[in-house]
Amino acid sequence: MASHGFLEPAIVGSNPTAPVKLLYERIIMYKKLKIFAGNANLPLAREIAENIEHPLGSAIVNKFSDGEIWIKINENVRGADAFIIQPTFPPANNLMELLLLIDAIKRASARRIIAVIPYYGYARQDKKDEPRIPISAKLIANLITIAGASRVLTVDLHSETIQGFFDIPVDHLYAETVLVEYIKKKNMENLVIVSPDAGSVKRARSFARRLGEPPIAIIDKRRPRPNHAEVMHIVGNVKGKNCIIIDDIVDTAGTLVGASKALKEKKVQSITLCCTHSLLSGNAIERIANSDIDEFVTTNTIPIVEAKRLEKMTVLSLAGLLSKAISIIHEEKSLSTLFY
Repeated sequence: MASHGFLEPAIVGSNPTAPVKLLYERIIMYKKLKIFAGNANLPLAREIAENIEHPLGSAIVNKFSDGEIWIKINENVRGADAFIIQPTFPPANNLMELLLLIDAIKRASARRIIAVIPYYGYARQDKKDEPRIPISAKLIANLITIAGASRVLTVDLHSETIQGFFDIPVDHLYAETVLVEYIKKKNMENLVIVSPDAGSVKRARSFARRLGEPPIAIIDKRRPRPNHAEVMHIVGNVKGKNCIIIDDIVDTAGTLVGASKALKEKKVQSITLCCTHSLLSGNAIERIANSDIDEFVTTNTIPIVEAKRLEKMTVLSLAGLLSKAISIIHEEKSLSTLFY
């Protein structure tokens, strides 16, 4: 009997009725997969659904005239695996949409609810490092759990310890697989991987390992107050090198623009900035446009509107990575294949 891609020959040979049963189970599994999205990043959600070849679920995510969010699920989700694609970058409505979608689907008797959060907001507030402040990342984890999520799928948490804030499973993906693939295609020589601060050294080492172990440099900086950083000096040899700065979040871009200026003073050959999440708040776009950065490579975990696009910007899609993860979770297989 010919194989059509979803039948295992060993099973076919040992039990003639197995193909029909397996096909039936796959059809049932397909019907039990539901993908919903809030308004935060609909282009990414649509691309994921297209990759999986499964339509986005029908839902109303709207507002009353006073600004309150109103949710209605327009199809049967009883017994289904419901994936909700919704990053939680500002404004807070993005988080509220996620929580209300989870609650609506939970009350509609879904089997599992998986919150797909490409960008986990409030992740930078993950510790109590001064008196009388909240641990906001923990509070958000509590809200998502209490709302009814069964598990969370996210990308490049600012701190991996945030996984421990949840009492439900967290699948943590890494965008570096997509970023490294892009850098490899450029065939750049004489590379050095630059960590913008001491906290990003582990990320830089992992990036370097995938690129064949080029040397690493570290920017030694001091941050006198939030969103303000002063570059001190560079640890490592960068003169004449093609520098790739690795970071997870670009917000105001002050740190990274300062790092690029310090690198340029060391007479580097080129500067490429690679990051996962581009918030680009304040005058970040103007800073990057006028900086010494030759190329700004980022992903679409946060949608980048046309007004924030630059000629030196390259936006890579994580839809392929996330769609594979969704299929693996739905089929209850191992995600470890996505980490190598």
